[in-house]
Amino acid sequence: MMTTGCTRRFAWALGLCALTAPLLAQTKEPAVKPAVLLKLAEPWPDAEVLRARRVEAEGRRLFADAEAVPLTLTADFKSINKDRRTEEKQDYEGTVAVPGANGATDTLHVKLRTRGHFRLRSSSCSFVPLRLEFAKDEAKGTLFDAQKTLKLVTHCRNDRDYEQYTVRESLVYRALNILTTSSFRARLARVTYVQTGEAKPTATKLGLFLEDDDDVARRMEGRIMEMPRLLFKDVDQQKLMLDMMFEYMIGNTDFSMYMLHNIRLVRTPSRVVYTVPYDWDLSGLINTAYAIPDRAFMIKTVKERVYRGPCAPLEQVEAVLAKFKEHRTDILGLYESNPDLDQNYRREAKDYLEEFFRGLDRKGDVKRTFVDGQCSTKPTM
Repeated sequence: MMTTGCTRRFAWALGLCALTAPLLAQTKEPAVKPAVLLKLAEPWPDAEVLRARRVEAEGRRLFADAEAVPLTLTADFKSINKDRRTEEKQDYEGTVAVPGANGATDTLHVKLRTRGHFRLRSSSCSFVPLRLEFAKDEAKGTLFDAQKTLKLVTHCRNDRDYEQYTVRESLVYRALNILTTSSFRARLARVTYVQTGEAKPTATKLGLFLEDDDDVARRMEGRIMEMPRLLFKDVDQQKLMLDMMFEYMIGNTDFSMYMLHNIRLVRTPSRVVYTVPYDWDLSGLINTAYAIPDRAFMIKTVKERVYRGPCAPLEQVEAVLAKFKEHRTDILGLYESNPDLDQNYRREAKDYLEEFFRGLDRKGDVKRTFVDGQCSTKPTM
């Protein structure tokens, strides 16, 4: 019988029973499924194999460039866009045509599936977010070489502003990539959508491919860990603080480590757990029309920043903030170099980020935000 989410059988391998027991007492539902424990208890390959997997994941062709890749996606979108189910997902047949070698076109068969929660609602988006599954043999040697499944952030609605939101989010991913390689990579795509059986495209819109979760973990020489209800003390403190400061910089509060909401966890052979955040369309930096602040934070607009990370000594805070200061020019430069970005938003984004960076030079502000003021005294978030 599993009463605390762990059993003696797994305790030696996981070292997590003591960690989760107090939390599980707070809820009638088990925090961890037996299958997850079995996964965590699997033996690790040796260091050489982990390094080889890291190198392979780092070299994925799709994420080797930042330029928007043109492609044509053909499927029964009339049916797909009616499929708003969150359970018992259905696969739909489709093809992806993408530029290949020597001016040729590579055409790959894919299975498409709807995904998401908020954007899956018909009241939120007229065009659903997608998940693409590739056939391994077909993808070999193409832009999608070694890709199994990929999330595609679609344009949601035909309004031009929504397409701009995709561009804005791609830059947030790239900004975090500048600060740490332990982060999701993303690649813009200029997608032409074609209804099966028809020749004329229905639309050409910018979309965003997100790196596969497992590839992120491989690049960190670890594994994805589906372990909810963790506390601040249970994860790597330097990475946690960097991620939380990044969320503060972009004005995002839409995440929870405790509930595994918009945060993935990666565990290494040494049992160190790292946070890896994603999904920022409700942040103040992206500033979508549908972004509404959570009343729990008592802010009037998502552009108001709230630091949800743990309080820490000033020396530790300043050491992490030094990385932001070091890459200030690189991050701001992202908003000058993207040709698809609206000019008015370009100025707005730079002003918003400059406000954050100016605050880093004021020790009083740093102390109030990250040391003994706005920071969280709670054990988790």
